Amino acid sequence: MGFRCGIVGLPNVGKSTIFNALAAAAAEVASYPFCTIEPNVGIVPVPDGRLDVLAHLTKPKKVTPTTLEFFDIAGLVKGASRGEGLGNQFLAHVRGVDAIAHVVRCFADSDIAHIYSTIDPRRDVEVVNTELILADLETVDRRMEKQGRLLRLGEKEAEEEFHLLKGIKETLEGGGRADELLKTVGKSLPSDLQLLTAKPSFYVANVGDEAGDAQNNYLKDLMDLAQTEGIPVVVIAGRLEAEIAQLEQEEREEFRQELGLKDSGLERLIKVGYEILSLITFFTTVNLDLRAWTVPGGTPAPQAAGKIHSDMERGFIKAEVIPFEDFTSCGSEQAARERGVLKSEGKDYLVQDGDIVHFRFHV
Repeated sequence: MGFRCGIVGLPNVGKSTIFNALAAAAAEVASYPFCTIEPNVGIVPVPDGRLDVLAHLTKPKKVTPTTLEFFDIAGLVKGASRGEGLGNQFLAHVRGVDAIAHVVRCFADSDIAHIYSTIDPRRDVEVVNTELILADLETVDRRMEKQGRLLRLGEKEAEEEFHLLKGIKETLEGGGRADELLKTVGKSLPSDLQLLTAKPSFYVANVGDEAGDAQNNYLKDLMDLAQTEGIPVVVIAGRLEAEIAQLEQEEREEFRQELGLKDSGLERLIKVGYEILSLITFFTTVNLDLRAWTVPGGTPAPQAAGKIHSDMERGFIKAEVIPFEDFTSCGSEQAARERGVLKSEGKDYLVQDGDIVHFRFHV
């Protein structure tokens, strides 16, 4: 699994259309609030040209790419943190994702003019972000109450978390995000505490069919805001990409070339997602099975092996590693061995992006 991404935003800004574009799945799309009640879930292979190159060289019987899981979640409205609209359902679904893609409408559409009389990306962003902050404040208050009770009972282990929560609360009350405080103090949240504003996020600018329209002032407004916040933006012509996604693969590429689109919205989104989550991909070729795996950058070899199977981490002996460039220049594992570019690495080795790895283990 690459990562889990929640698609969020106000109702009818094109979340389900974007989902269709990314996952090539026919999710229901309609111009009225709360069309998406239960989340649409899509699992898509992560495009990686290196996998194609390796498949050409190794001639495997099976090729398995890493995957990306999308959750298209019910629209968030003002008051969602207090249960307005489908707020509670929305918040429950989004807490389990790794990253949040915040869809913002940057196009005019007469079909939904009865819902939004004006187009204002900054206003829309503020509504969603405010509700996420308010929801996190409620979560932090409950957790602080619990840790406070433990402190009064003499549980000194609760002291550090209590002070961290206090700092987060002050940040949230000032309109900031939890991840801002966590980065400042160099701390991470307990694994069982899922705060929405602690998750890496980026904006998805849903534009009209003219994806490259330089005169789109709505997009410019969102770009300016994102630059101030230091948050990436992925620009997707949602409706157009959703239509392309329904075509056969060969037709998709031809259509994109005609439109002058270098890559798909999915590829751009994956690139940003991997960057904000600091993810890398390594490859294994075992029993004629070529497979891609995703781990955070800086993952030691035993933990990378554990991504495949816990026994491999527990019984880790060494990792035999060939960088992608060396493998492709040699043409095979045997040739890589003969040229001395295959290296045996121990438990302290940090797996690099593009490594072809064979883990040796014993249990």
